[in-house]
This record gives sequence, C-alpha cells and structure tokens, in this order.
Amino acid sequence: MSDQLRPRASLRTAVVWEVLKDALDRQVKAAGRDALDVLDTGGGTGNFAVPAARLGHHVTVVDPSPNALFALERRAAEAGVADRVRGVQGDVLGLFDVVERGGFDAVLCHGVLEYVDDPAEGVRNAVAALRPSGALSLLAAGLGGAVLARALAGHFTEARQALADPAGRWGEGDPVPRRFTAEQLAELVSGAGLEVGAVHGVRVFADLVPGVLVDTEPGAVDALLKLEAAVAELPAFHSVATQLHVLGEKRP
Repeated sequence: MSDQLRPRASLRTAVVWEVLKDALDRQVKAAGRDALDVLDTGGGTGNFAVPAARLGHHVTVVDPSPNALFALERRAAEAGVADRVRGVQGDVLGLFDVVERGGFDAVLCHGVLEYVDDPAEGVRNAVAALRPSGALSLLAAGLGGAVLARALAGHFTEARQALADPAGRWGEGDPVPRRFTAEQLAELVSGAGLEVGAVHGVRVFADLVPGVLVDTEPGAVDALLKLEAAVAELPAFHSVATQLHVLGEKRP
C-alpha cells in the first residue's frame, strides 16, 4: 500500500506532499522536461523520494544511515521505481563530497536541520545544489508544537524550558537537538538567497488528537486531513505546529 494511502502516514505527510507535488509540477513547466533531477538530503527510507520517483522524476537520496539506504533500495524496488532512485551515504554538511553543485531542479531537506551543527550552512549547501530557478523544500521541528505538547501532557516546567531555551529543548531527555520558529526558518531560506514562496504548519492537530478517536471514528481521518490542510497556510497556527514547512524558490 502506498504511504500516501496509509492513514497515519497521510496525517504526517499529506500537507507537505501536496505543496511539494505542486512545486515539482511548476519545475516541470519551467524546465520544459517531464523528468526532474531531485535531491533528497536526509531522505532516509524514501517517504518522499519514492512518491516523487513514481511521478517520473530521478531522485538521489543522501543519508548518513546505511540501514536507511538499504530500506530505501528495497522500498524503491517494491514500488517499481528502482531505476529512478539512487541512495548515497553522506550528509548535508558534506553534501558536495557525494553530489555535484548546481545539479538539481529541486532539493528536499526534511528533518535535517534539527540535527546538524550549523543549520545555516546546511541550507546554503542545499541551495548550492540547485540549478537556476530550482526549488527548496525545507521541513523542520516547530518550537510552538513542542511547548504545547509538553503543557498538555502536564509537564509545565518542561514547556517553559522549551520556550526559553535558545534551541527549543525541554530538557536533557529531549531527543530533538533543535527546534525552530517559522520566522527562523524563513530567515535561513532568504539568507541563503532564495525567495520564500510559502510557509505551512504541519501536524497542527494530528499529534494532539487521541489515536483511538482517529482510528475508530468513521470519517475521522479524512476530516482531520481536511482540517490540517485548511489551517496549514494560516500564520496564526504556525506557532503551534509540530513541524514547519518552508518552500524556497531560486530566481534566475
């Protein structure tokens, strides 16, 4: 079954996938080619790489985990797109050790900036991998979503700690090294020379709704997906989103 058809996967990826698919469609028209060259940094097992390859694009996935790349290879083969997906071991800070500069129509940088030592350098490298008129899809953990989640779980001191901490961490046990506001991500994108095309809040409600409700209530998944899509572009909800998505576009 496609990732986009699994309810839980859909709740995690639907908003980003729709924005990304539209961006790829625009790149196809701009490039005058049906098949784009797409780079997915930190692409792991292919949550976005495999669907992009199903659209006919050629996707290079750079990830530091050999296990993830092995799973990616298997997943691409099962989806019938093994000839359009290539996995390479590496990371965004050493990106040009494994891929060429200026060789891609679109670059995905999803779930990467939270873990690198220098997020600004990571974004600059991602942008340097783009061709003229290319697009960058940036997805990272949102500060407000973590604060809200800790507070709703009754961990009020941790919620306040995340709010005050420069990296947005709620304590020593926090598994996420760094979180961002929408403004911070937009500044990273514009600072690397791209025009900020759109900002979306991702998983505004999905992580707060009890799983039993989503799994058992008829029509709940579809209704929640529609709600997530409806609020994704509204700035008022960006401050409570679990993740934030920024689309940057390179102008010739």
